[in-house]
Amino acid sequence: MPRVKRGNVRRQKRKKLLGRAKGFYQTKSKLYRSAKESVDTALKYAFVGRRRKKRDFRRLWVIRINAAAREHGLTYGQFISGLKAAGNTLDRKTLADLAVSSPASFARLAKIAGDARQKTETRA
Repeated sequence: MPRVKRGNVRRQKRKKLLGRAKGFYQTKSKLYRSAKESVDTALKYAFVGRRRKKRDFRRLWVIRINAAAREHGLTYGQFISGLKAAGNTLDRKTLADLAVSSPASFARLAKIAGDARQKTETRA
């Protein structure tokens, strides 16, 4: 089997990894083995965090919608089911933004949701 020296390839690989570890604490940014472990862990947490972020934002939107809906005498569930009964297709992100930035239009939506909810209750 022929001899392989790997001089440039090894150096480039290590340099790239230590570049990713830049700013890490103490030897985690200096020594290859501990830097490799730290970078692997950081990449794992970054992967998990990208999925976690979607959950966290949806929770925030639900909390904001719930708070705004309660100001108009509806719970979150009543508000959402009323909007669905009225045929409104706004998503939670947009509803939360409306609740914060333009309370008047959210009040109109709450009224529409309340009316639609009462109509479905009287039918049942």
